Amino acid sequence: MSLPTVHVLFENPAWMPPLEAALEAEGFAFQRHHVNEGVIDPTLPPPEGIWINRMSPSSHTRGHASAVPLMREWLQWLESWGRRVINGSAAFELEMSKLRQALALGRHGIRTPRTVMAVGRTALLEQAGTFEGPFITKHNRGGKGLGIQLFGSSEQLAEHLDSGDFDPGPSGLIVLQEYIAPAEPFITRVEIVGDRFLFAMRSSTASGFELCPSDACQADAVPDVCPADGSAPEDKFQPDPMTADDPLVAPYIALMAAEKLDLAGIEFVTDDEGNRWTYDINGTTNYNAVLGAKIGVDGMRELARYLRRDVVSAVNAA
Repeated sequence: MSLPTVHVLFENPAWMPPLEAALEAEGFAFQRHHVNEGVIDPTLPPPEGIWINRMSPSSHTRGHASAVPLMREWLQWLESWGRRVINGSAAFELEMSKLRQALALGRHGIRTPRTVMAVGRTALLEQAGTFEGPFITKHNRGGKGLGIQLFGSSEQLAEHLDSGDFDPGPSGLIVLQEYIAPAEPFITRVEIVGDRFLFAMRSSTASGFELCPSDACQADAVPDVCPADGSAPEDKFQPDPMTADDPLVAPYIALMAAEKLDLAGIEFVTDDEGNRWTYDINGTTNYNAVLGAKIGVDGMRELARYLRRDVVSAVNAA
């Protein structure tokens, strides 16, 4: 059976090599489509093949302010012509909104911290006063953990808003979320492709909340990191003993199926009473090469195998 061409919609070229290597290893031809400039003619059909959405919420931090709104139009164009898109428009809208993620988690009965969205100084301070304990602020359209700040009171938030250091993010939509103090200084990220659990990893929060696992992110953040292998401080990313039988995995997979996510990295934190609170869904998930080698799982290779195993036959049948 001949394999269709895989078309990769992307914004950050630094994240492309692991995916391209995996596609080549599984025998796929692929084409890059850099989504920041260009033309969409709705009367013309897109090229045949499988399409992968690799657009990040943090694209604006790399000078690509038009990338997210342009991607929305690309996805509508592709889907209107019946193209199969990995993490299509429904998944994309979920990833672009922390508020929508909280709504989705609630719909599926998954414990999540109290979350509200506010715009403007008055609204932010009014909502901050409704939290009984510490809370964090984050951009509704996040990415890489940018913009996350921890506050103990509305007064602390007011000082921050007036300091000139406040970052409203790409849209000015700010989420306030109950802070869950971790029993240990790490969060857990669960990687799922299709309906399969790949692995879970622990990300240390000792140095802050910017926890992108991509090899390229490590090279950007730490000057002595090797961009070829993603070498990072030894204790930043560690395997987690969680398995596919864990009680959280089935609800995560059910959420992904209902919300039309083909792959995701879903994050939770465990409090000192053992309760696990899920707070983030990453559709444009990346994998750390060092951790992958340690546990024997190549996340991008698993994605390419998913395309061969589950997606190609459906595309050919259509």
